[in-house]
Amino acid sequence: MLENYYVRPASVDRIRASWVAPAIEQYVNWMAEHGYTPRSVLHRVPVLVEFGEFAKTHGANEFVQLSDHVEPFVQAWIRRRGRGRSASRRSRLAHEIRNPVCQMLQLAIDGYVGPGRPHKPENPFERQAPEFLAYLVEEKGLRPRTIYQYRFHLRQFATYLDRNGIGLRAVSPTVISGFITEYGPRVAWTTLRNACGTLRVFLRYLYREGVVSRDLSSLVEFPQSYRYAGIPRSIAWDQVERILASVDRRSPCGKRDYAMLLLLATYGLRACEVAALTLDDVDWRNERFRIRDRKAGNTTTYPLSAVAGAAIVDYLKNGRPATTHREVFMRMTAPLAPIQSAAVVSRAAYFIRKAGVSVPRTGSHVLRHSCVQHLLNAHFSLKHIGDYIGHRNISSTQIYGKVAIEELRSVAQGDGEDVL
Repeated sequence: MLENYYVRPASVDRIRASWVAPAIEQYVNWMAEHGYTPRSVLHRVPVLVEFGEFAKTHGANEFVQLSDHVEPFVQAWIRRRGRGRSASRRSRLAHEIRNPVCQMLQLAIDGYVGPGRPHKPENPFERQAPEFLAYLVEEKGLRPRTIYQYRFHLRQFATYLDRNGIGLRAVSPTVISGFITEYGPRVAWTTLRNACGTLRVFLRYLYREGVVSRDLSSLVEFPQSYRYAGIPRSIAWDQVERILASVDRRSPCGKRDYAMLLLLATYGLRACEVAALTLDDVDWRNERFRIRDRKAGNTTTYPLSAVAGAAIVDYLKNGRPATTHREVFMRMTAPLAPIQSAAVVSRAAYFIRKAGVSVPRTGSHVLRHSCVQHLLNAHFSLKHIGDYIGHRNISSTQIYGKVAIEELRSVAQGDGEDVL
């Protein structure tokens, strides 16, 4: 593989003379598989050769010892080549040097996660409640996406306990209240409510398993809020069109982003549903596609509009990197991987700002809400709209009744007979 990047045999021989050459070649193969450019490979390999020499000079003679030399190597590199540079530039340089070394070691050493990146266990309370995640799957029947949210909230709770030196058996109503009070201002109301729900389930489980002597689940107070107090943050359809028009579709990234935004706005999809869409979900012959494993647990099949279909085809033919992944939308920078839902949210927010559209909170849900508003304006029923966007029941869709402005205005201006 090295011969694909180096013309001179002497360069290849010099690399293979390094005692870490097997790890370097393994890493070069990995970079080739994950879409790194030849320029990136040629920039990183000399760093790895120099790292091997540095580690050997400082006493390393086995791969497992290399991890002890990562940070000293980075700091030595910065001292030698970062003089006269700003603090931010030195920080970027440190990342540029540390990153390839850590990636190589992750491939070469089992269990290596890199400095400053502690391993996050699946269950943050693995020692005290090792079967909790299995309980969520086997007894409560929760979906992987929901279990991911449980793990996230439990990590926040575990961090709070560790920071305050509190063991799980010492959890009390005061501790629970303190966590909610501290966590609440940092997150949205729905996130805090989900965290409270997670705590209730977890505390009830701990009591059932005898880990704690008291069932504290009922003492977790959900944040007070009226279900229909807020109004979905939709925008006018001409603003949606302005957002779509702001995408430069000449670049591969623009082709991808335009196709994603069309799916968000036309079908009201969630960011996670766009990210999870696979090539197998698109039925080109019958001009339709499916969204599987929705939040409600169902699968929805949509007609593939000519505009959305053309945008996806343009991206697949002229923008999507060559990869074995089946997901439609990919990262545009190495390492190649399917795009994550957070990136879909981020790209939607970027184009909302670029188009000069003002909303309290930017993100992909603005386009989802706008899709619903567009359907309301076209006089579709809430039941049909709920089915279309994948709501579990009609109550989730009823909040959109608050934004049927024109219908409410006609009632207010009439004599009220239609209401009686």
